[in-house]
Amino acid sequence: MMLQLILVILFNIFHPFYVSVTEIEQNQKTGTLQISTRIFFDDLEKALDKRYKANVNILKPADKKQVDALISGYIKEHLKLKANNKELVMKYVGYEIEEEAAWCYFETDKTEPVRNLNIQNNILFEQHESQVNMIHAVVAGKRQSSKLDNPKDKVNFSY
Repeated sequence: MMLQLILVILFNIFHPFYVSVTEIEQNQKTGTLQISTRIFFDDLEKALDKRYKANVNILKPADKKQVDALISGYIKEHLKLKANNKELVMKYVGYEIEEEAAWCYFETDKTEPVRNLNIQNNILFEQHESQVNMIHAVVAGKRQSSKLDNPKDKVNFSY
């Protein structure tokens, strides 16, 4: 327990950058878009605490369903996708912790082959002026990437 506390303190001291990574891929077999977003879990907890006036513990949630609902709501509020100019509904799949980050997973219904992908991502922009959100999207094997520096929160990809 003491070692974990020391690591958390050191992590907070040496956590000088604020970045998330969102990966979007259209599954060729199902036609769905699969979305995963990697966010430092401490930053995500702070954003959830502030947004929902709750004391959120992602690592050891007292109520996992509540934490899932808060994560889902927050990310859906801050990450919007349109394919071929149609807004997509993201369904929350769950999250897992990997090192100091939370991977949050979503999926859409079957979508026509994507020709245009419009993304709005302002995750944690309200928390950190220096927040950077990386976007990687793969459609039909073609990968495109972009970096969104706060306050820039939109990118468009054509396939």
